[in-house]
Amino acid sequence: MKILLISANTAATPYPVYPLGMSVVAGALARAGHEVRQIDFLREGRSPESLKKTAAEFKPDFIGISVRNIDNVNCANEQRYIDVVRDIVGVFKSSADAVPVVLGGTGFSVMPEEILAATGADYGIAGEGEESVVEFARGLASGKLPAERIFRARNKLPGMSIEPALYDPRIMKFYQASGNMANVQTKRGCVYKCVYCTYPGLEGELIRARSASAVVDDIRRLIEEHGIRYLFFTDSVFNDDEGHYIRVLEEMRRRRVSVPWTAFFKPDGLKEETVALMKEIGLKAAEIGADAATDTTLKGLGKPFRFADIAAANDIFVRNGVATAQYYMFGGPAETEDTVLEGIRNILSLSKTVSFVFMGIRILPGTALEKIAISEGLLKAGAPLLEPVYYISPVIGRIWLERILRESFDTARSVVFPPDKYESTLQFLHKLGYAGSLWEMLLDEKKSFRRSRARN
Repeated sequence: MKILLISANTAATPYPVYPLGMSVVAGALARAGHEVRQIDFLREGRSPESLKKTAAEFKPDFIGISVRNIDNVNCANEQRYIDVVRDIVGVFKSSADAVPVVLGGTGFSVMPEEILAATGADYGIAGEGEESVVEFARGLASGKLPAERIFRARNKLPGMSIEPALYDPRIMKFYQASGNMANVQTKRGCVYKCVYCTYPGLEGELIRARSASAVVDDIRRLIEEHGIRYLFFTDSVFNDDEGHYIRVLEEMRRRRVSVPWTAFFKPDGLKEETVALMKEIGLKAAEIGADAATDTTLKGLGKPFRFADIAAANDIFVRNGVATAQYYMFGGPAETEDTVLEGIRNILSLSKTVSFVFMGIRILPGTALEKIAISEGLLKAGAPLLEPVYYISPVIGRIWLERILRESFDTARSVVFPPDKYESTLQFLHKLGYAGSLWEMLLDEKKSFRRSRARN
């Protein structure tokens, strides 16, 4: 069969991200013998006409649309993406020779029924898509349309069965020119119990690690075939307690594979010698999942660490010459005016790091935060959540919170509030040829930067 896959993502903050999920599904379909074409809506200049033209030339038997994000989870400057998905679906459903349109992806899997209804697509695949999409294609080829409109992944793949993505060279070239970032996943699953997070529900509560050899094969392929200059590990947490990430690092060193890279890190459990190993094989920047800035609010979010761990992790990276970024959310469970003020002081006390600050926490279905909001009377049971709803502790006011955050961080160059404050600046620098996350440029106003040559 001929299958057209489309990444509907249009978000580019804090930097554009290659549509890895779509390429993983493309790889599964190609290995099953199907002819697959991939399109990235961002690469196509968000042009519906471009999608329509490609479909007319390719003549697919069905169309799959990957939904990465529902919205930008930034209540200070909301952007909603489901309307974009609905418009893409409309391009194909209005065609005289319309074929089935199937939704999938992380964003879709969070609330599949609501998104399917809102967009008018024919079918949806919730959860891991590799096996389900092949099953759907097999049924369609034999003339059997599914009785249910939503496929739910019955099993989660063992780590060793997670196959590599089919990276598209045209799309990769676009992302090379838009920030030079490629991405690889080393494992799925999350063992943590953060009250706001959907990862355990989507990927499972156990770590499913790919083999270190397979991960490094992917990295070498990206370097040799696509000429990547910067790598992003997309794991929810790179430095897992089971130590899989160390096996990946050691395999990279053994095979002499080195490329500038970044990842998300939890702040507890880091060791000096491990960070030194990371630095040796290319670590340039570390994104630390702090999320809250006081011991009280960290506990309220279900975090297993405290602010001292955040500060210690930052110090280890700084000592090893690695730039760091932190992400904080104010207004969560257990937040009070006193903890807001304490959290501001704590953030400003950190040295040589960039902090991105969010106000409020997006409530998603099936999370502990949804239950907390219902118990506190902030949300009605069963209330729809497709339109963004944010949790802000009932003992503080939103107007006061926004004012105090703006006043406290307005002149702090290394603290970014709202979190998309420098979006246009970073995009401009990527167009000039600078590679990577670039937020480290905020650390020193006087620092000069050598322009990187953009690859053709």
